[in-house]
Amino acid sequence: MYQYNTQGVCSKCIYFDVEDNKLKNVSYLGGCNGNLKGIGSLVEGMDIDEVITRLEGTTCGSKKTSCPDQLAKALKAYKEEIAK
Repeated sequence: MYQYNTQGVCSKCIYFDVEDNKLKNVSYLGGCNGNLKGIGSLVEGMDIDEVITRLEGTTCGSKKTSCPDQLAKALKAYKEEIAK
């Protein structure tokens, strides 16, 4: 399970697995429980590059980021880490 510590949002952490470039078991620590469970359900089984494309740049109110945007950042960090 990969862990990403979020920045600038209500949630503190995002946890997920990746199998064959598909996103699995997304969960957030903190934040808007129902909305974040919904995001996790919607992206379950999606190709991680598609998730990045769809969610990157999403904002929340006046914030420059959001929990979906943080998931995109987490997936980019994951990709960088496995490329090493």
